Amino acid sequence: MHIMCLVDNAVEHSSDLWGEHGAAFLIESEDGRVLLDAGKSGTVLLHNMDGLGIAPETLSALAISHAHNDHTGGLALLLERLPVGVPLVGNADLYRERFSRAGAEVRQISPTGLRERIEARTTPSLSDGPQEILPGVWTTGEIRRRSWPEGRSAKHVVRDGPNWVADPYRDDLSVVIERGDELVLLCGCCHAGLLNTLDQIEATFRRPVTGILGGTHMVGYDDSQISAVAHELEGRQALKRLYLSHCTGIGPFAALWAALGADRVRPFPAGARLDLATME
Repeated sequence: MHIMCLVDNAVEHSSDLWGEHGAAFLIESEDGRVLLDAGKSGTVLLHNMDGLGIAPETLSALAISHAHNDHTGGLALLLERLPVGVPLVGNADLYRERFSRAGAEVRQISPTGLRERIEARTTPSLSDGPQEILPGVWTTGEIRRRSWPEGRSAKHVVRDGPNWVADPYRDDLSVVIERGDELVLLCGCCHAGLLNTLDQIEATFRRPVTGILGGTHMVGYDDSQISAVAHELEGRQALKRLYLSHCTGIGPFAALWAALGADRVRPFPAGARLDLATME
């Protein structure tokens, strides 16, 4: 089994792939291929899939980490290439409209017509609880207990009747991959908070997490929050590797790299591939 980054803000050196502020990942096992998220545009997603030799028609299932358009914007073009009825998993709150507010300006950051697109071309399964996508590949379900900092942006809001309120990120989920007696965590943005997500899946699956990949939305953390995350992760002896990307942020990445070491913390740009058998 392996994981490949298909879309990210950065691309591998000398790559012909395209980058954008978005995320998409491929999980491939002997049981099939799962795409987590679809980047910000179908143009970039399909270009990169073609460059990596991944035909959309070969996907077994889709998973959506949350509704923001840097993770769902590529769905419109992607769905045209998939067999009708392909399974799609996500949180029960996925269809709620999301917005970004800056002063008096409010703009929508979830795709218009998301529900119609999904239900016209896929077989959706939206739930607050964990769901098995393929054997040994699960969603986390909603991250309910959030005692650690979340991956928040003060600009993210949703409608509550006539009012704007902070986005609760109820739809945020990650993917858990069983690896024998261990787990690997693949995040889209981890708005629910990396440590909150780790605590919940270890309590649910009762195994340690040995690898973390993807976006962890620490980009807005202050120094004390970054230090708290670094200290907590440093104490997790089972944690072997972190392959971080997208919304992690340069400062948080550098802090984790300094605290945990270059052998444990690495970037995961578009085109990068991780073999879960070796964690390399």
